[in-house]
Amino acid sequence: MFVYYNEKGIGDVLLFPMKNSNKISFERKQDIVTLFDEVTKETVGFNIFNASTYFKDLSTGKMKLTEKLLAELNEAFEKNNTKKIDLDVTAKFVVGFVEKIQAHENADKLRVCQVDVEDDRLQIVCGAPNIDKGQKVVVAKVGAVMPGGFEIKPTKLRGVDSNGMICSQKELGLPNAPKEKGIYVLPADKIVGSEFQF
Repeated sequence: MFVYYNEKGIGDVLLFPMKNSNKISFERKQDIVTLFDEVTKETVGFNIFNASTYFKDLSTGKMKLTEKLLAELNEAFEKNNTKKIDLDVTAKFVVGFVEKIQAHENADKLRVCQVDVEDDRLQIVCGAPNIDKGQKVVVAKVGAVMPGGFEIKPTKLRGVDSNGMICSQKELGLPNAPKEKGIYVLPADKIVGSEFQF
């Protein structure tokens, strides 16, 4: 997850988008604006005004949401009578190692992969034609938000559990992504479990 700050462009406001929404309403408590989806009433983001009074190390542009930044965010919420948030700020795009592949029992073009991401073994259903055992790949873990705004959730694909997504360059929004379908196979020297840097 990322937050955004551009004092020259929009003023002393920290933008914290969490999810996409077509219709947004908001509620303001002092310096904190909470953004809601009008239909689901789910919180989709926050705008924190007078941000420089709450955060120590603001830099212009996109900043990764770290434990330290989350703690400062929750302090700002507390000072403005806004409910604290509990978020998992661990990396959501990581290097995975495809340990095992088997055919999907209900779909010819899908395969069921067992993927090591260092701290876990994930079962991911994948339809990419170039997926193979022994590859290092980019895994979007549950909770990751893809560049297009799609959130990765646990799901069933044709009756089989899938907990994450093995990504293509196009899905990651990388420049000059190949037009052919297929997952992004990483070099062998990449460290399993390390964060994938866009």
